[in-house]
Amino acid sequence: MIRGIGHVAFDVSDMDKSLHFYCDVLGFTKAFEIENDEGQPWIVYIRVAGLQFIELFYGGQHKPDLPPHSIGFSHLCLEVEDIKQLAEHMHKHGIPLDSGPSRGKDDNWQCWVKDPDGNRIEFMQLSPNSPQMKS
Repeated sequence: MIRGIGHVAFDVSDMDKSLHFYCDVLGFTKAFEIENDEGQPWIVYIRVAGLQFIELFYGGQHKPDLPPHSIGFSHLCLEVEDIKQLAEHMHKHGIPLDSGPSRGKDDNWQCWVKDPDGNRIEFMQLSPNSPQMKS
């Protein structure tokens, strides 16, 4: 059902410093970027290995339920084979979905839950047309 970790996401205060750290210091590579609905920079994807990524969000502005510029851990993404099967599995275990299944801006299917401590977990089924698969 779960294939592995798709990405871990962080809200960063300074994208240039974060890119320097993850790419120049740690040796990862910048894979691609996604813009928000207004055409502004939103997420930078850093390739760790294969289809494993680190998502860097500009200053926490993707989370409407949190104050702007909240910095730090955002969410864990687990890659799944079948998003509908995963959603049914969560339902059977009494775990409510926060959203989804639905398609994200990157063309992947996703749904969201919270763990018992309120940490956000994204489940993602990769689309062959997604930037992750094409990068």
